[in-house]
Amino acid sequence: MNKYPNLLAEIGLTQSEINARIDDVFHAIFEDDCERFYFETEGDAGYMLDTGNFDARTEGMSYGMMMAVQMDRKELFDRLWVFAKRHMWNAAGPYHGYFAWSARPDGRPNFSGPAPDGEEYFAMALFFASARWGEGAPPFDYATQARDILRHAIHQHELVPGGQTMWDLETALIKFVPDLPFSDPSYHLPHFYERFAIHADPGDRAFWQRAARASRAYLPKACHPVTGLAPEYAHLDGTPETGHGHGDFFSDSYRVAMNIGLDSAWNGPRHEYRMIADRIQAFLWNREPYKTYTIDGTSKEPIALHPTAIIATAAAASLATDTPLSRQWVRKFWETPLRKGERRYYDNCLYFFCLLMLAGRYKQLA
Repeated sequence: MNKYPNLLAEIGLTQSEINARIDDVFHAIFEDDCERFYFETEGDAGYMLDTGNFDARTEGMSYGMMMAVQMDRKELFDRLWVFAKRHMWNAAGPYHGYFAWSARPDGRPNFSGPAPDGEEYFAMALFFASARWGEGAPPFDYATQARDILRHAIHQHELVPGGQTMWDLETALIKFVPDLPFSDPSYHLPHFYERFAIHADPGDRAFWQRAARASRAYLPKACHPVTGLAPEYAHLDGTPETGHGHGDFFSDSYRVAMNIGLDSAWNGPRHEYRMIADRIQAFLWNREPYKTYTIDGTSKEPIALHPTAIIATAAAASLATDTPLSRQWVRKFWETPLRKGERRYYDNCLYFFCLLMLAGRYKQLA
């Protein structure tokens, strides 16, 4: 059985304090009348509301499912999955088998195209659900559903006329969207791909092993060698993709620190991750209020939309390193409250994931 590092305990917090914080944050996200952004609908469904954009996104839906399975909350998990499958899954067209990345709270899709980070989180959460609760009747045949998602992700060009894969098959790198030939560094989850290599269709397992290796090689290329910062979008060689206005360290980018932290917690330390974590933590320390930054560290407007997410993810990078500053980041995170107000959705999703990671409670369940 894996032993997951508990950095919150290492800075002197008691397990009862840690568990209470986890329960309080989960309550705020899913149950608190004022602060929640989970809502139920149609009797058997539920959705996560992006409170800054007033829509339900595959990002948030899959995040909510991962939160629910980590916390052993099957009813919440199933409600989110019902909404996603009923309203966001494409039953026809070139995106058949993919999920529309954005839908209105009433379920009407805003777009038909997918965002691959949603699919990879859906698949991992579903495999974990299968291990935790077993298989049920469709759509609660969780592992079967997960395999179908991954099958489409890398075989869409074979399964659907005009379809485009979510991974570049030559490099085994995830794309930002299937129709564009660049990536988003924060989508790279090699720790998930390691699990896919065990649970996906047998014929695809070698691909997922290759994808894990490719992403671990890609992330050091995408992160600046001095600041450690990654752009929101990047070419497949790791250089910033500036043509769509997302070549800076901004909202998506923050997740890279969180992801290298979780990969380290699940699969052990890596020298290149430690270098990235040390650089990010050194660059961001004492920079509040946070701004947008070019990846070489030049400040620019606008100010960061999600400052709480910056603190949470920088702290989670401590799982990839072990320095006095890394422990200061863990303490800073513990002393940072949840975000309130209009933009709380993204900040508090990442806050909760980072809290679980730092407590040793974000676990491989399958």
